[in-house]
Amino acid sequence: MMNPSNYSANHEHRLVWIFITFNIEQYITGYVLETTRTYVGTIANHSQVEDDLDKCGFSASKLWNVGRHYIQERWDEDGEIPDESELKSELKHHERYKDLHSQSSQRVLEELSEAFNGWYNSDGGNNPPGYRKRGDDHPRSTVTWKKRGIKHDDEYNRLRLSKGWNLKESRDDYILVEYETRPDVEVENVQQVRAVWNGDRWEVHIVCKKEIPVEDAPGDNVAGIDLGIKNYVAIAYGDGDAEVYPGNRLKQDKHYFTREEYQTEGENGPSKRALRARRKLSRRKDHFLHTLSRHIVERCVEKEVGTIAVGDLDDIREDEDGESRSWGRSGNKKLHGWEFDRFTRLLEYKAEEYGILVERVDEGNTSKTCCCCGKIDDSNRVERGLYVCTSCDTVMNADVNGAVNIRRKITQSPPSEDMSNGWLAQPRVYLFDTTAGIVPQEQVDCKP
Repeated sequence: MMNPSNYSANHEHRLVWIFITFNIEQYITGYVLETTRTYVGTIANHSQVEDDLDKCGFSASKLWNVGRHYIQERWDEDGEIPDESELKSELKHHERYKDLHSQSSQRVLEELSEAFNGWYNSDGGNNPPGYRKRGDDHPRSTVTWKKRGIKHDDEYNRLRLSKGWNLKESRDDYILVEYETRPDVEVENVQQVRAVWNGDRWEVHIVCKKEIPVEDAPGDNVAGIDLGIKNYVAIAYGDGDAEVYPGNRLKQDKHYFTREEYQTEGENGPSKRALRARRKLSRRKDHFLHTLSRHIVERCVEKEVGTIAVGDLDDIREDEDGESRSWGRSGNKKLHGWEFDRFTRLLEYKAEEYGILVERVDEGNTSKTCCCCGKIDDSNRVERGLYVCTSCDTVMNADVNGAVNIRRKITQSPPSEDMSNGWLAQPRVYLFDTTAGIVPQEQVDCKP
């Protein structure tokens, strides 16, 4: 059977300690953050490599389907789902496996295994991962090359990507991709390259390893972040200062583009107009999350913050007994589209660039506890966004109260009754503007 531990993360970070060892004593000389960055690059010679990338993308879909058929046979035979090691072992001699570089084929089967792992361990009652077919054509799947299948020419911004044996016209045949990235991006220590079809053309996602000295952190201060739906982010800096960032723009975009998508559904699935609406919604959501996470990191640099504490919401869909928690029809719908984990991952890798550590902390009782006197009472949160403490009579923004308590998970500082009601009740509000980015509320043009 599949094991949830088979999951592979899209983003990872860890502390790498540097030691000088003498006999049995160890002396720490410093440490760095080792992290990964994914850079999106356009393909400058697209017309020259499009056919080869199409073949690889089609081959990845065919291999997915071969693996999907094998899983179905095993399931029908003995009621078990093979894990990725069995898939690789059983299919490594299949003709479709040889269409791609061996590591690229392995990645297709890993993704298939991860998809079945997620389905098998979910409680949503969804259908298992299906075959990759659209009519008589296979769609273009993402193709991943790992280090053995890549040669990087950083002087001329070129990637040499190996083909599988079946697609080679000669023994040394490969795909030579010329890429372009943002001027501020330095592509080095390439770990993976993914060729991704964006609906109109191919692009490359280049995964690089980067080391960042932690001693370069802006300061020793701690900020606390409470994530929510109405206010997407509430942040407390600990110096009598707090800010909230409403998620109105995400809600508006979701309402508009979902409505347009439903109106353009055809009998055979989404129409071209519906697919365009989906892609536009995805791009706007990406823009919002990237802009917000970058702005918050920049604010933390200004505030000399070295550590950001973020509420860990992994268990928000479950109650204390591990049972699925219902937030009502509307609440469940909002929660499903609430990409808190993705936002936190964006915040992590943007913060690491400045040596700022992001720690996910348990949110237990942070929304019920008064940050002024420490009284825990669920009824103090009288309505959405308002917290009124019956013990010390403090009236404050409920999300800011949560952010202060999350911050204290790191600082371990006790509640203080002399905290000002002003900044707790009326924090600064920043809104997302499509042209200006994140700006104070008073600077947003409210005209229709």
